[in-house]
Amino acid sequence: MAKLIALNKMTDTMKEGVLVKWSKKKGDTVKPGDILAEVETDKATMDLENFESGTLLELLVPEGTTVPIGGAIAVLGNKGEDFSALLASTKSNSNSSDNKNESKPAEEKKAATTLVQPSTQSHQDTSSHDGRLKASPLAKKMASDKGIDINAVIGSGEGGRIIKKDIENYTPAINTGNASFALGKEGYTEVTVSQMRKTIAARLAESKFSAPHFYLTMEIEMDNVLTARERINANGDVKISVNDIIVKAVAMALRKHPQVNSSWLGDKIRTYQHIHVGVAVAVDEGLLVPVVRFADQKPLSAISAEVKEFGKKAKEKKLQPQDWAGNTFTVSNLGMFGIEEFTAIINPPDACILAVGSVKDTVAIVEGKIIAKKVMKVTLSCDHRVVDGVVGSKFLQTFKGYMEDPIKMLV
Repeated sequence: MAKLIALNKMTDTMKEGVLVKWSKKKGDTVKPGDILAEVETDKATMDLENFESGTLLELLVPEGTTVPIGGAIAVLGNKGEDFSALLASTKSNSNSSDNKNESKPAEEKKAATTLVQPSTQSHQDTSSHDGRLKASPLAKKMASDKGIDINAVIGSGEGGRIIKKDIENYTPAINTGNASFALGKEGYTEVTVSQMRKTIAARLAESKFSAPHFYLTMEIEMDNVLTARERINANGDVKISVNDIIVKAVAMALRKHPQVNSSWLGDKIRTYQHIHVGVAVAVDEGLLVPVVRFADQKPLSAISAEVKEFGKKAKEKKLQPQDWAGNTFTVSNLGMFGIEEFTAIINPPDACILAVGSVKDTVAIVEGKIIAKKVMKVTLSCDHRVVDGVVGSKFLQTFKGYMEDPIKMLV
């Protein structure tokens, strides 16, 4: 008997998905475990697995279509089976649901539809067939008062008629002696918001306006870290970055300040005994936060290899749900882009996030002498429901101690 294949929930926060590419075609025989399609979820592009045996009688959704959770995407049944009644029943149910939800008058719906249509009006001749100028009396008077040649104005009214707003918005050509030129036209482009961007927007808006943020900024001397990194990379097979050292130092500091390694759960605060550090990775659609698990227990070489692999998978949209789940603290580093200092929005369910700026050259007075120093600013964003100022400050002091004397991380 023919049945509909619906889009299932592929991540815990997924509400809809974009069917990027069909992996099977109409008429193919499929079995449980086969991959039917690639679907862009709110986190990554993932494989849609089949759970039934049969023949794909029809593909109901073209590639590139956004489908809600539970939405029908294909028909599965026996080869040659008539499934017209199934489709008719599905369409009838859909129409019934639409009728129940209909609340706007036809004229209002038509107007709304017109508003979202892209403008196709081109520059039209503002004169009628008998040679008369098509312009409202008010537009003519305004043009005369402003000294505007109304024949040079493009009308936006019906049939190219010049109206009040056309005079108000008119910009004449600029004459610069022997040459004249017209200013550019207003315009814009629009792109459809990806599932990932929708989820990022929703989660960060929820975090920003539900968690009372406060910020602590500290400057850290980086000379010893940079020297240590140079020596490690000169003698080791694995090349580590400053960010790898930051992740390690953060994890070590969290071990000493467990209150920072916590979450607000409404009627209770959860303090984690494990330390999973999320590392923000930039992709075209925004930021993904893969998680380095048990970061306090891992050597720098393991952290480095893991972060590099996460970055590669993120750009290829190959991260899986287990890669980004379970963070207890997050590090966001924009130093590589020359950003000296910034504040970050807390990444739920964390209580804190560390924003890392660039390393820059400065000077300091030490024992009466002016010496060159390399410094880096970090800003800790804290959820005040969980972390108080003193707790956050002590965490930063411990972090600073590890960064300015990296050998302490070996103890």
